[in-house]
Order: sequence, then structure tokens, then C-alpha cells
Amino acid sequence: MTSTQEGLTPRQARRLRMTIAAAAMVAMAVVLVVRLGDGSSLQSIGLYGAAFVLSGSVYEMSRRGRTRLGMWVLVTGFVLVIGADFML
Repeated sequence: MTSTQEGLTPRQARRLRMTIAAAAMVAMAVVLVVRLGDGSSLQSIGLYGAAFVLSGSVYEMSRRGRTRLGMWVLVTGFVLVIGADFML
């Protein structure tokens, strides 16, 4: 990258967002396993299961080049899941 270019290339941005989605998927899997062990409500487990699936979907979207849409879906979905978990 030269000094006139700033930011990430599209390929770097895609890889970064794929990494973020994969890390979120691992985090949701860990939370899901912990919730299963704690005997949490079925609704709570379902929410974190949905977040796990959401992370996988965002990973696939990022892999196919829909990185901005994928990040908006990931952030919005996680905010909704965490908010719903606290409401339960």
C-alpha cells in the first residue's frame, strides 16, 4: 500500500469482517454451552442459538462480498438478542 492510499483494500476488509463474524460465532457457541449447563430458560438458549446461526450467516455474507450488509446484520442482531435476553 502506498502512502496515498488509506484504509483497507476490499479483500482485507472482507477478511477482517469474516474474522469478526467467526469470532462472534465462537463466542455465541461458548455462551450457548454455558447457558445449557446453567439450566437457563429455553427462550434464552433459543436466542443464543439464533445468534450463533446469525453469525454463520454473516460469515457467509462476508465471504461472498456483502461485508457492509453483513456487519449491519451482525450488530443489529446481537443488540436485539442481548436486549431480548435481558428482558427475559
